[in-house]
Amino acid sequence: MNRRIAVVLMLAAAGAFAADLPSGESLLDRYVEVTGGKQAYAARKSEIARGTMEYAAMGLRGKVVRYIVETGGYRATIELPGIGAMDMGLKDGVAWQDSVLAGPRILSGAERAEAMKDATLDVEYRWKQLYSKAETVGEESVNGEDCYRVTMTPIGDDPETWFFSRTSGLLVKLAAVTKTQQGDLAMEIFYADYKNFGGVLKPAKETQKAAGQEFTLTLESVEANVEIPASQFDLPAGVAALAAKQPK
Repeated sequence: MNRRIAVVLMLAAAGAFAADLPSGESLLDRYVEVTGGKQAYAARKSEIARGTMEYAAMGLRGKVVRYIVETGGYRATIELPGIGAMDMGLKDGVAWQDSVLAGPRILSGAERAEAMKDATLDVEYRWKQLYSKAETVGEESVNGEDCYRVTMTPIGDDPETWFFSRTSGLLVKLAAVTKTQQGDLAMEIFYADYKNFGGVLKPAKETQKAAGQEFTLTLESVEANVEIPASQFDLPAGVAALAAKQPK
């Protein structure tokens, strides 16, 4: 067979296969629907989430609390006994981290882009604020569950892969390359045990795997639409000092 004809046939077959897959946008719409619906998400303006983070390999277990408002205020604190606290947040466009180990930092570039995602309330509902497109590229089994594989392209960051269950429509896995001070790091997050938190379903358990290490985050409570004082998002003194030196 003529090689050109073979290539054309192969591309046509691939296109037909892709056409049979649901669009990425429809899978995100389905996720919103099965976890509470657009009306429930639209009604959510703020959130205080509390949980536990465990690093079993080192016997570490600590508390996590996250404050977030629809208008862009964000702050999260991780308290690990024997290590201390790590804070991170976003205020007036300034993304930052502060810890006893690394000190205060202002985030920029890809790190800031990732922080913007963390600081967005209900990313799966508001994904168009952060991602330029969502494209279903195939199917794959995740821990024995048949899933659609969706490439999510963030604005100003590297693509991520989201895996949605064909049966339930829930997000069961996310694979991405995260940016750190030490360089790029391949990461996988597995989502499980969805429960009603603050009016919508959220995974009560997240298992994060990176560089051969594994962390587990267990969500214990969520308060939705609570009044969060603006001062909650104030920059720590060390971060504020760095921010003051930034070019306007």
